[in-house]
Amino acid sequence: MFVKKIKIGNVELKNNIFLAPMAGITDRAFRVVCEKFEPGLVYTEMISSKGLFHNDSKTKLLLNMEDEKRPIAVQIFGSDAESMKYAAEYVSKYADIIDINMGCPVPKVAIKSQAGAALLKNPQKIYEIVSAVVKSVNVPVTVKIRSGWDNNSINAVE
Repeated sequence: MFVKKIKIGNVELKNNIFLAPMAGITDRAFRVVCEKFEPGLVYTEMISSKGLFHNDSKTKLLLNMEDEKRPIAVQIFGSDAESMKYAAEYVSKYADIIDINMGCPVPKVAIKSQAGAALLKNPQKIYEIVSAVVKSVNVPVTVKIRSGWDNNSINAVE
């Protein structure tokens, strides 16, 4: 493994070891414990754009980053450009990097919400969401994807 400094947009990372975003795992307490391993970047749990859009207090608790080492990426998920733009603007006050989740296959996210990996079924919607998010914030934006919705629809390059 090659450990090296990298840069995402204007954010310089001391190494290329990331603590991945994991729902129900990468809460503030877990991120603080992992600080001793000196990751170059840590992520929050997935944060629902609809939760922020509708001012949900439990969703906002996921943004607690008080006294944590930086940089921190905030991962958001949603299925429409309007709420994703709102969420990006909201979390940009806290985040060094915003990550859009287009990779989660969990039925609650992908099937019920038509977010996460389900977005891979609609490249035009991906374009609308990513464009709206990038235009609305001044922090770097990344996107987590899978190779496709399923084995019969591999379209990551598209």
